[in-house]
Amino acid sequence: MTNGTSETWERVARKHHVGIDRWPGPGEAVLGWFEPDLDREMHFRSGLLVLTGQRLVDWTMGPGDALRTAEPERTWEIGPADRLAISEEAGIVTLRLIGAEGSRAEWRSTAARKAAAAAFAGQLGGRLDADHGGGGSAPACPGCGAELSGAGAPCPVCAPKEPAARNRSLLRLWQFARRRIRMIAFGFVLTLASTAAGLVPPYLTMPLVDEVLVPYQQGQAVQLQKLLWYLSALGGAALLAWGLAWTRTWVLSWVSERISSDLRQQTYAHLQRLGLEFFGSKRTGDLIARVGTDTDRICYFLSVHLIDFASDILMIVLTAVILVSIDPLLALATLGPLPLIVWLVQRVRESLRGGFAVGSRAWGELTSVLADTIPGIRVVKAFAQESREVERFQAANEQVLQANDYVNRTWSFFGPMVVLMTELGLLVVWSAGAGGVFSGRITVGVLTAFLAYIARFYTRLESMSRVLAAFQRAAASTHRVFEILDHKPGVVDPPDPVYLPDLRGEVELQNVFFSYGEREVLSGVSLHIRPGEMVGLVGASGGGKTTLINLICRFYDVSGGAILVDGVDLRKLSLEDYRSHVGLVLQEPFLFYGTIAENIAYGRPEADRAEIIAAAEAARAHEFIVRLPDGYDSLVGERGQSLSGGERQRISIARALLVDPRILILDEATSSVDTDTEREIQFALENLIRGRTSIAIAHRLSTVRRADRLVVIERGRIVEEGSHAALLKAGGYYARLHAAQLELAQRQAI
Repeated sequence: MTNGTSETWERVARKHHVGIDRWPGPGEAVLGWFEPDLDREMHFRSGLLVLTGQRLVDWTMGPGDALRTAEPERTWEIGPADRLAISEEAGIVTLRLIGAEGSRAEWRSTAARKAAAAAFAGQLGGRLDADHGGGGSAPACPGCGAELSGAGAPCPVCAPKEPAARNRSLLRLWQFARRRIRMIAFGFVLTLASTAAGLVPPYLTMPLVDEVLVPYQQGQAVQLQKLLWYLSALGGAALLAWGLAWTRTWVLSWVSERISSDLRQQTYAHLQRLGLEFFGSKRTGDLIARVGTDTDRICYFLSVHLIDFASDILMIVLTAVILVSIDPLLALATLGPLPLIVWLVQRVRESLRGGFAVGSRAWGELTSVLADTIPGIRVVKAFAQESREVERFQAANEQVLQANDYVNRTWSFFGPMVVLMTELGLLVVWSAGAGGVFSGRITVGVLTAFLAYIARFYTRLESMSRVLAAFQRAAASTHRVFEILDHKPGVVDPPDPVYLPDLRGEVELQNVFFSYGEREVLSGVSLHIRPGEMVGLVGASGGGKTTLINLICRFYDVSGGAILVDGVDLRKLSLEDYRSHVGLVLQEPFLFYGTIAENIAYGRPEADRAEIIAAAEAARAHEFIVRLPDGYDSLVGERGQSLSGGERQRISIARALLVDPRILILDEATSSVDTDTEREIQFALENLIRGRTSIAIAHRLSTVRRADRLVVIERGRIVEEGSHAALLKAGGYYARLHAAQLELAQRQAI
């Protein structure tokens, strides 16, 4: 039995107070179960779905994970056409029961339950297979649970239209190729010329055999000069074909490298224009694989396989024309197996293209595991999760292995089959040619030329069959790259952007609403921040403070209402120009691999060393920087791992200060520093915030108590507003929060 969790059914039944003796019914075996953790209103709750041989049963849990009723809430009888499908959007996993007439029911869960949902969905496919005498559980799609034809095979449900889309993606590479049309045309001419030169030697074998070798064998006098001429012609044709092929390969490789470079550059540039919502729904490793591995695979296909494919096509067509011109009947016998090979290629092509798409996704998942664990190796070791990460990598590696095994099973049949067709083709030529020689219809020289041409014909045909695998792999990679290029940015510049070179820093929120998917985060927030004013945002985690900051930075656009900067709607401003006036210090400081000076000057690469040092001094970072072996030229390591959390935060503050922003945003800027360091930073900020509009988020109320105004946000709404003293006097939410933090500080002091 395949379980939806790691627990046995008996333990799950006891956990949810389901009577094992009373349910399921007599002879009704439990095949699997799943525990969704969201209700229809997207609130957290516990639930239990159980699949048996005849039905799907749903219990709904109440508060405290206790059953609302001892009886199931709903029951669905399962028919032969029913299946379970899962989908994921914005971190929400939806499990649907789909019948012949469409969706019958659906359940929602967080992304953490995706693997369990996939296992549960796959079990329904296994049940139907067993009912139909399949002799066991068939492999199931990890995405929707549909039955697969084999382990690693493409899903017939998830992407029924993907093959055509992938093939169209290859054709879309033309938009990158047309700017180099002259070099491509030159390469095509060279391909045609080199192919034609390669067909000359077999044609010369006819007179060489009939006019020199056969007469000499029969005792006739043969001029040595004629023999030398034919041999010289054969050698010259070979050298000419080599020279043309070398030039052709270099020209077309030069073109393909630049097409791939342009594709890689445009993909990365487009990624930079996409909003945070795109990156929130993608794995880092998968995006790296698309920009790196997939574009490299496309380049290799264009520079190697596509050149060979074009040459093979020309060779086959020209060979067929020459064979027909020499002897039509023998040519017909020679080309007889060709339709069978074409049919076989088409069948294999349909299997390979889906298999390569599955393989690309599996490689993306594998790369994502590496992108997660290598940067986070300190956390992995701190929690002793090395074995767990090895198992996670092993699971991803197993998916790659299964996808590759499926492709290799298909290819291992196809390759030898083409070789067999080649041998049969040669046998046909020998049989028909021998009959022609015996009847006197053709000469030995003609038969020799036919054998030479047919050997090249079938060699190129076999080469084309090998290109087929590369073609489908490149098509899958191109499709994955164009999925990024086709994604529209959620935040874009207006057609005629407004520029504010003398931005004053006035910020006004007018009845702002914002939602992440179906979850509303901000509900009618209105706030006016005067130029040069410092506003502190406080409140419990999840109240909407960081979301408010993201909207002011225009990382997202509001769902309703408007945000005005100096009286202009933020959506009318130039993104690059506006953000050049904003300085941001994140809660989790991120440093790039490079020197400390390069990290501080990230927002202003042209800044000189004096400006960098001034910013570091203002952020109280200069003293620890000069104590490092190489000072400002010291490498910080990837993500700044060679520095402490407080040191990284002070460099991050210096980076924001160097751009001299009109709007300064501090998102928990002092949360990762000790008390002494916090005091130094606060002392520096008291001078630096003068004349700037400053917005600070802080859970430590002591860091924002000197703000001109405090705004208390709770559950997406502003509940209090005023100075520190006024809010304490009011005795509301802020006063209670302040009292709780004061009590905690006193306990820690003890």
